[in-house]
Amino acid sequence: MIPKELLKRLRRIEIHTARLANDQLVGAYASVFKGRGLAFDEVRMYQPGDDVRFIDWNVTARTSTPHVKVFREEREMTVMLVVDMSGSQSFGTQGMLKRELVAEVSAVFAFSAVKNNDRVGLILFTDEVERVVPPRKGARHVMRVVTEILQFQPRGRGTNLSRALDTLGHLARRRAVTFVVSDFLQSDYERALRLAAARHDIIPVTVSDPREDELVDVGVAWFEDLETGELVPVDTRSPAVRAQYRRQVETQKAARDTLFRKMALDPVAVRTDRPYMSALAEFFRRRARRMHAG
Repeated sequence: MIPKELLKRLRRIEIHTARLANDQLVGAYASVFKGRGLAFDEVRMYQPGDDVRFIDWNVTARTSTPHVKVFREEREMTVMLVVDMSGSQSFGTQGMLKRELVAEVSAVFAFSAVKNNDRVGLILFTDEVERVVPPRKGARHVMRVVTEILQFQPRGRGTNLSRALDTLGHLARRRAVTFVVSDFLQSDYERALRLAAARHDIIPVTVSDPREDELVDVGVAWFEDLETGELVPVDTRSPAVRAQYRRQVETQKAARDTLFRKMALDPVAVRTDRPYMSALAEFFRRRARRMHAG
């Protein structure tokens, strides 16, 4: 039984994200995520302008009239959501936790996929893979996926993205469009990401809160590492301390962004203090331009 409060929230997200997916993203989604290729559809009589490479010589010989094979795009795809549920997702200072943003963004991708008759699967991970929902079709299945994200109570607090990507390799045997939704605060996942990207269409979706970018001067404060539970006193009054923290954050972001560029991935960045739909729409525009150019 789903708690009443969770059910209300689930319904709100369903209405909101389904409308956004319908109004703004479904067409863009279909145009930038192609199916597995072309599948034979039928044979018909040759018409001027048809590609002679598709002439069906057997039918042509039998009927003494030129016939061509007609193909259609095999549209159906598998979409995987690999979602970080580690302790750092429980942070948020802008009226929304990162975890809540993760749920809504994942829901938009899921609804966009189901509107195009694609299958949707889910991997929830912390420092281990904690929940796997095999890919299936249908609106009811998408609601199950979103419900799993919303009501999930993780056992672990840490992050192991490599283990989640290894699980993706076992679960999705064919090439899948894979949205990896995380703050990517962990390191040492490059090898696993490269292996996954060689097989799947990986889209990193980075989730952040503005208070993670710099320290605010609030005097001496105790900071808790949400993934380890460790409490550390920090003198935020010190300009040197604040500057060092900012440099560490910028270095980590630069390394992550450089890795994404080297691997020719199309990242999406969403924040708790900004409307996420503008970031998603820009992602689809950027990807469409890249496809058109190459």
